[in-house]
Amino acid sequence: MMLHTLVVIAGPTAVGKTAMSIEVAKHLKTEILSADSRQFYKELTIGTAKPNHKELAACTHHFINNISLKEPYTAAQFEKEALALCEELFKQHQYLILTGGSGLYIDALCNGFDEAPPSNPSVRAELEEIFKIKGIKEIQDLLFQLDPIYAAKVDIFNPQRIMRALEINMISGKNMQFFQKGKPKQRPFNIMKICLTMDRELLYERINNRVDKMVNQGLEDEALAYYHLKNLNALQTVGYKEFFDYFEGKYSYTEAIDKIKQNSRNYAKRQLTWFKRDKSYVWFDITKEKDAILPYILNQTAI
Repeated sequence: MMLHTLVVIAGPTAVGKTAMSIEVAKHLKTEILSADSRQFYKELTIGTAKPNHKELAACTHHFINNISLKEPYTAAQFEKEALALCEELFKQHQYLILTGGSGLYIDALCNGFDEAPPSNPSVRAELEEIFKIKGIKEIQDLLFQLDPIYAAKVDIFNPQRIMRALEINMISGKNMQFFQKGKPKQRPFNIMKICLTMDRELLYERINNRVDKMVNQGLEDEALAYYHLKNLNALQTVGYKEFFDYFEGKYSYTEAIDKIKQNSRNYAKRQLTWFKRDKSYVWFDITKEKDAILPYILNQTAI
C-alpha cells in the first residue's frame, strides 16, 4: 500500500501559495492545512491575507480562524494538533496539503522540536520588562547580538519568539540552532516539500500591490478596532504595528503605508532565507514552471 503523503507548498508572502494549493488540493481531492501563524486568528482578516470566501469554499481548510487573539498558541501546540488531524484525515485521503509562509510551523509538523530548556520565570520577567520599557527594538538588537543566525531567520517583529530565543540563550548559553539541529522526528507519512518563488522585483511589486489592496479593503479600520489590544503577541505583526504607530503620531499616513510595504518585503526576504536552509525543498518559479508542479507531485508519489 502506498504511504500517505503530506505535500508542503511553501514560499514568501504574496508569491501565490493560496491559489496553487487550492489548485493542487482540488485535483488530488483533498484538504488543506494552513501553516500561516497569522491566519489562525479569527479577528484578523484583511491584514493577514486570508483566503477569501470563494477560496475557502473551493476545498476544506484547517487552521484558519481557529483561535482568538487573546489565546496563547505555540508551534509546539500546532505540531500536536496538526499531527492528530493528519492521522484522522489520512484515513480518508491519500494526500494532504500543508501550505503557508511560517517556516517555524511547517518545521514543527514536518520535523518536530528538540527539547529546549523550560521557561525561567525570572529571566522571562527581566526580558518582559526590557520590552515594556524600551520597546521591541531593544530586544531585537539584543537577539542580533547574542544569536545573529536565528535573528536573520525569525519573524523579527514577533516579541514572544524573540524573547523565547533570548531566554534560551541566557539560560543555556546556546543559540536556537543548537536545539533545532537534531535529527527530525519520524512521521508515519511521506513528506514532499515544494517552495514557490519568482523574480525578486516581480515579488516586490506583488507585495506592494497587495498592501494597496489591503488598505483599500479597510486595513486601517481593522487595525483601529484592535488598537486597544496592541500589546498582544498576535498583533506584533506587519500591517498592524505600522498603523498603531500612525495612530500614535509616529508616522504620517503615507509613511505608515510605505513602512508596511518595506516591512513586508523584508519579511519575504527572511522567509526565503528560512526555506533555503532546508535542502529538501524543490523550488519552482511559479511564473515559469507552474504547470510542472502537479505532474512533479504525481510523479514523485508514484515512484
